[in-house]
This record gives sequence, structure tokens and C-alpha cells, in this order.
Amino acid sequence: MPPKRHLALAAAVAVSALVAWTSVDPLDAGADTTLTVTTPLPAWAAPRAVLRIRGRTAPEVPVALFIGERRRSTTSGARGGFRFRVRAPREPGRYAVFVAAEGARVALGVLRVRPLLLAAVGDVTFGDGVLTAIRAHGARYPWHSVASVLRSADLAVANLEGAVSRRGAPWPGKLYTFRGPPRALRAAAYYAGVDVVSVANNHSLDYGRTAFLDTIRHARRFGVAPVGGGADLRRARRPALVTRGNVRVAFLGFSDVRPLGFDAGATTPGATPAFPEYIRADVRRARRRADVVVAYFHWGIERATRPNARQRSLARTALDAGAHVVLGAHPHVLQPIRHRGNRLVAWSLGNFVFAAHSPGTERTGILRIRLGARGVLSFGFRRARIHGVQPRLLR
Repeated sequence: MPPKRHLALAAAVAVSALVAWTSVDPLDAGADTTLTVTTPLPAWAAPRAVLRIRGRTAPEVPVALFIGERRRSTTSGARGGFRFRVRAPREPGRYAVFVAAEGARVALGVLRVRPLLLAAVGDVTFGDGVLTAIRAHGARYPWHSVASVLRSADLAVANLEGAVSRRGAPWPGKLYTFRGPPRALRAAAYYAGVDVVSVANNHSLDYGRTAFLDTIRHARRFGVAPVGGGADLRRARRPALVTRGNVRVAFLGFSDVRPLGFDAGATTPGATPAFPEYIRADVRRARRRADVVVAYFHWGIERATRPNARQRSLARTALDAGAHVVLGAHPHVLQPIRHRGNRLVAWSLGNFVFAAHSPGTERTGILRIRLGARGVLSFGFRRARIHGVQPRLLR
């Protein structure tokens, strides 16, 4: 299990455990002034993340929650129960948190507020030249330069091109087909820290439907959430929901580059087609369940350095439906990144772990997006260059 998953698991256990802090009013130990808080603070929270704090005290008395200098008030119920639903501060920092009622006070500790860091990269494959490099140098080899940056993020997402399987045969008549061994995806998850992969692309079924389902099975086996594909259309359109820093992030995948037979059907495995009606409905549905929605598209024209009208139309559909982050791949070269308000569009993230044969396709990097509960706060781009199949960070 990778270090990032150890931390996430430890945080989940800590938050889910029932912990109680109790204080008794020292001025009147005989009175029923016991104050108990039964929900612990999270290890950290992203800006404006929702915090829920519950406890018990005397019936129908004023109760105050303090987060730094901010104060929220409520009144306990007829049986003494109380609860707060508040948002974390907007500004990063450390904030003392305590609850007070009827002269009693319970300190919950210090809440750390910082942005949720999402790392996004472009095309990753374990076939073609990458497979040759893995056989020669090991499954970790493609990730050596970039793994520490990806692992340092709270979430990392990539576009996975090709099958991860030992089964299947090349798709009839297809010029380029990619397939790699499960150990390659295991290294991406456990060594490089990849958390989510989009399988909505023109290589997902390169070795047929059985190998495609193997890809999804192996991803889940290694703790990676696959999006944009599934055993049928309903499951292919289902978002992956991941919580970090009390912020729930939904990931969706859509492909606008669709070889005949690659689309998921009512009972057929495949990828999610980038139909506007699907995008609109799926983003809206995900937005109801999540604070932040990330939509990953496979679109555009190979080696084009600017987005075309179709990309712009699909991005607008996703943004209007409530997406905060729109990511793109397929052109194999970098395209511009646009950040406005709490939303961001990266038109193409180019190649990443991929054999870069054409001029410009070796330019790559890691998009680092800082998120709060209401969307994008800021972003940065760590530039890299592909040497053979290995992305190496530039100084």
C-alpha cells in the first residue's frame, strides 16, 4: 500500500472513531453541566470544507463553537444534544477549536486548513515502447523522476491508454494497439501514487472487452478508481467519489475519439461517449453528491496546439452543468490552461508515460491544482520532458 493511501486510511480511521471530550463546570460540580463533544476534528480540512461537530450538554442551553476568532451559536435540544454544521475558514492556517456551554469548555485541538492538492497528468500507456522499457528496467522505471511529486499530492489522476491484462487479441483493423502487464499499473498506484485513471479513450478496448474488464478489475485491485468506462453504460457513467480534507471530489471520464465498437452499451462493456446529454446529466448528478467535479475528456486533434470548436463546446457543457475542473488528452502535445474564478480548463495535458516520437510530443508536465470546497483556488505546472518513455522534471 502506498504512503498516500496509508495516510488516507489512518485519517479515515481517526475521523470515524467515536471520541469524546468531556468537561464539567468547576464552579458547580453538583449541577448537570457536563459538556461532551463526540466528533473529533479531521486531520486537516480544505478551505470552506464542511465540518460537523456534535455533542451533549444540559437541555436547552446556549452552546458556542469557536474556530479561531469565529464564533457559531446554537441551543441544545430537549435531551441536551447539539450539533454544528460550519465551513472551515477560507484562509489556510492553524485554528484553535473549542466548544463552550454554561461555563464549561471543551478544547477540540487545532484545525489545520490547507488546499487540497490535485495532480493531473496526460496520456499513460504500458504498451508500445513503455512495455519494452518496463521489461528492461522494471515497472517503476517510467516514474522515477516524477513519482515523488505525484505522491506528494492528495489526489493524482491520469489518462490510461490501453489494456492492463494478459488476455485478449488486438482489435481487428486497428493500427495502434496497447497492452501492458498488471505489475505496471501496480507500480503506478503504489510507487507513483496514482489514485484515479480515465479509461474513456480510443485505446481502452485495444485488446477486446475481456482485457478491458481486466483493466478495470486490476485498477480497483490496486486501489485506483477507474472512470469513463465499465461493464455497461450505466456503470461507465458512474463517477468516482473520493474524499480528502473533508472535501468530496467526483471524477468523470468522456471520450470524443470513438473507434467503432468502443462505446459502452446497455449490456456491453466500453467507454463513455462524450455526448452532450450524457455530460450534462452526469456532471449535474455528480455535483449533487460532491463539492468539486473533475471531468476528464479525450478529444481534439493529434498534435494540434490549440483547442478546436468541438473541445470548447464540450468544455462549456461540462462547466455550465457544474464542473470545476476540465482536463483533456489525445492531442499528444500540450495545449493552453485557462483559469477563471473557481474553474479551470486544461485543454490537453499531452503525453506523460508514453513514447514521444514526434516533435513537441516530448514536452509534458504535472498540473498541480489547489482546491477548496468551492472549486479551484490556484494552480501551477511542473514542466518535464520525456526521454524515451520516461518523463523527467525540468529544473
